[in-house]
Amino acid sequence: MTDTEDGFTSTIGAGSPRAADGRATLEVRADERHLNAAGTIHGGMLATLVDATMGAAIRSAVGDETPATSQLTLTYLRPGTPGDLVVTAEVRKRGDRLTICEADVEQDGKSLVHALATFALLDG
Repeated sequence: MTDTEDGFTSTIGAGSPRAADGRATLEVRADERHLNAAGTIHGGMLATLVDATMGAAIRSAVGDETPATSQLTLTYLRPGTPGDLVVTAEVRKRGDRLTICEADVEQDGKSLVHALATFALLDG
């Protein structure tokens, strides 16, 4: 796997996903700056992590085309707390102009989020 460049994820302390062959992984240590008022990891943070990791998975599979998120659905299964997160993503279906990708966020071996997204493929 190779690291992909994603300047935005570095602004939230996440680094860049490792991606190859339509799959990607991102490991992040969540801390107090990632929490909402309830003291759990902010849902927007988790959405950003899955979107970036899915984009990396798709880029690793499509060559010169650029993926653009057109629909993103997250199911929040349990709240996250400060600590290590593992985000995994995999391309599931590819059409001529659209690609379907799934992702999961885990913490301590338990699922926090399951995501499904459709990405439009734009000419590079």
